[in-house]
Amino acid sequence: MSARYTLLLAALGGAIAVLLGAFAAHGLRPQLAERLFEVFQIGVTYQFYHVFALLAVGLLQLSYPSRLLRFSSAFFLAGILLFCGSLYVLALSGVHRFGAVTPIGGVFFVLGWLTLLSAIFQKVKQNADTAER
Repeated sequence: MSARYTLLLAALGGAIAVLLGAFAAHGLRPQLAERLFEVFQIGVTYQFYHVFALLAVGLLQLSYPSRLLRFSSAFFLAGILLFCGSLYVLALSGVHRFGAVTPIGGVFFVLGWLTLLSAIFQKVKQNADTAER
């Protein structure tokens, strides 16, 4: 994803996380069993964590555009949609089959972090190689 889309989706994802958190705290708590409420809150928490990761990747892309950073932002977005989305659907529907999707989203989160790490190492190596010349 380009820096522009990464930053736009990070901002949108942050706004949605705030809305979902407020909805959970004020509207869902009396409607859901305690465990399902906790599941929903886990989704909101992980969405926030990874919205900030998307924001960081988008800002890095502005200065250091790279293929690895584009992949990282796509992996983080896929993780948010699959991990958090499956938790939201599970909590609201009570259908535990949706929980089978959650680990796939977790794998995308890990791929996002590892790809970001690779992009950072690549840039540090480039800078070191340039400094040696």
